[in-house]
Amino acid sequence: MAATGTTHLVRDFNHFITCYLCRGYLIKPTTVTECLHTFCKSCIVQHFEESNDCPKCGIQVHETNPLEMLRLDNTLEEIIFKLVPGLREKEEHQEQEFWRRNQPKENGQGSDISESENLDHDDFHRNDPQIAVCLDCLHSAGPSAESNVTDLIKKFIRCSSRVTVGTIKKFLSLKLKLPSSYELDVLCNGEIMGRDHTLEFIYMTRWRLHGENTYPMVLEYRPRIDFG
Repeated sequence: MAATGTTHLVRDFNHFITCYLCRGYLIKPTTVTECLHTFCKSCIVQHFEESNDCPKCGIQVHETNPLEMLRLDNTLEEIIFKLVPGLREKEEHQEQEFWRRNQPKENGQGSDISESENLDHDDFHRNDPQIAVCLDCLHSAGPSAESNVTDLIKKFIRCSSRVTVGTIKKFLSLKLKLPSSYELDVLCNGEIMGRDHTLEFIYMTRWRLHGENTYPMVLEYRPRIDFG
């Protein structure tokens, strides 16, 4: 006897592919490594601005920085896009529209953007949504100030929103002609950013959520400070 096929509807899997916080389909599904619960990236990042506990099970994720305990689940993202027709295209369109609306306007802003450097090469996601950043030198006071960490001649850059802080540090080292062993800190609103943080992540969690409405986003850099 031939086996009878069973047809499943998308709603049969909703329990596995919807976000506990917003109740919509998981967008950029992000898993809390401490308890393995998964949420939309933007939802869980915004939640952790107010609490260090998992919103679903209540476990304390991290005493000071729960964002360190988040991991993107690219496999689950691909499964959701295959299950829900048109979701990928919709999200890509909304993301492009978001960055387009938040691009700085060149008219009336002097030569800032026209003086910008470009960080995009083939491996820097040239076709990704772009973000403009101002790189300001955080000058140290006193006789011990590092003279080789100075202002950039052109401090405005435009690059992929996926570029990481590690790449920004390499860019700064190249432009400032620093030794390969020289370490820099990159900060946003006075907080040191991790090497793996993307510009999109910083914009969403450190710039926009802290009430900064100006554009471009400002990142500061300085010589690495050893607190040990």
